[in-house]
Amino acid sequence: MLAIKKLSVLLFLFAISFNSMAQTAEDDFKEGEARSKQRNYLAAISEYSKAIDKNPKFWNAYVKRAFCYGLTEQYDKAVEDYTVAIAAEPEKIYSYQSRGSAHYKLGHFEEALADFNKVLEFEPKNQEAFNNRGFVKKGMGDKEGACKDWYISKKMGNEEAKIIIKNNNCR
Repeated sequence: MLAIKKLSVLLFLFAISFNSMAQTAEDDFKEGEARSKQRNYLAAISEYSKAIDKNPKFWNAYVKRAFCYGLTEQYDKAVEDYTVAIAAEPEKIYSYQSRGSAHYKLGHFEEALADFNKVLEFEPKNQEAFNNRGFVKKGMGDKEGACKDWYISKKMGNEEAKIIIKNNNCR
């Protein structure tokens, strides 16, 4: 009787252990989404990393982890993940836009400029890309070019551009 109880306990423990090992990359991704919604970005990064470990081609996990890296000011890691996502899905402008922002925060103005130019290549009327490219140009010392981009964005109806133009004394 004691042997049967021990066997039952062992089988139960094995089942629990097997069940936790059977968690899929999709499960980890969903857990990352839940943590991100809770604004627990470090925990979300951990969950997205588990998903990537289980499925290195889970491109959306790279994008979501990169986003969380950005929110935790780990811009270098964000750039790395957005680069992986872009290599896999080069038509997704979100990754260029976000990688450009991360490059900008790192002071990598040439790389940021290239990313925002790529966004505008795909979407010539992307107001956010004009605003962001303007900030990059300003960072590069090209105030005239920055103001030009902000005016283009304003002409497209971007209310934020009006404030940016005023705050930067564009003429």
